[in-house]
Amino acid sequence: MYLILFIGIAILSYVVQSNLNSKFKKYSKIPIASGLSGREVAEKMLRDNGINNVTVTCTQGYLTDHYNPANGTVNLSEAVYNSRSVAAAAVAAHECGHAVQHAVAYAPLTMRSALVPVVSFASNWVQWVLLAGIILIHSMPGILLAGVVLFALTTLFSFITLPVEIDASRRATAWLLRAGITSASEQPMAVSALKSAAYTYVVAALSSLATLAYYVMILVGGRSRD
Repeated sequence: MYLILFIGIAILSYVVQSNLNSKFKKYSKIPIASGLSGREVAEKMLRDNGINNVTVTCTQGYLTDHYNPANGTVNLSEAVYNSRSVAAAAVAAHECGHAVQHAVAYAPLTMRSALVPVVSFASNWVQWVLLAGIILIHSMPGILLAGVVLFALTTLFSFITLPVEIDASRRATAWLLRAGITSASEQPMAVSALKSAAYTYVVAALSSLATLAYYVMILVGGRSRD
């Protein structure tokens, strides 16, 4: 049953990622009527929200766009930073949505930020702890329990990420239309692009939950045989 579940999630993940890439490539070819580049869109959204302590930078890679609250930067990939397309505007506004969340102390973002050091530690050790726990499940079941707890933290992080990403997209699309960055005909494209991106986080959270359930079943099964 778990094998079928994992195969299903893997297929779903592939479909969602392919859809995201397809949407991004499609909307990257559609010029935005306002004529602003991704950088200009990001800088305007920050100004319009009274945020003056965040810098917009260009980073290497494909779809590597992210907001870094630690150093106050909105990092846009080259394909977004310089592009004057619907896709670039949507992605740039989305990342600035996180900066707005930070500025207004949006609770889920605050919670996620607080979990980052813990999740970073858990991610570095969880696979080794789980492996040792499975091997030693009959003699030292506490190790697997510790691994399950660590993995549960990463799963919690995945689910807290969902409202953070959805809210950032909501803020982005609302501002794009209000500020006149996207026209009435371009707005549905921006919404579609960001929805496709949000689905990747949903699949990641479900995959993490399914994996957690798998390790819990191993732990319960091992203890029941003792």
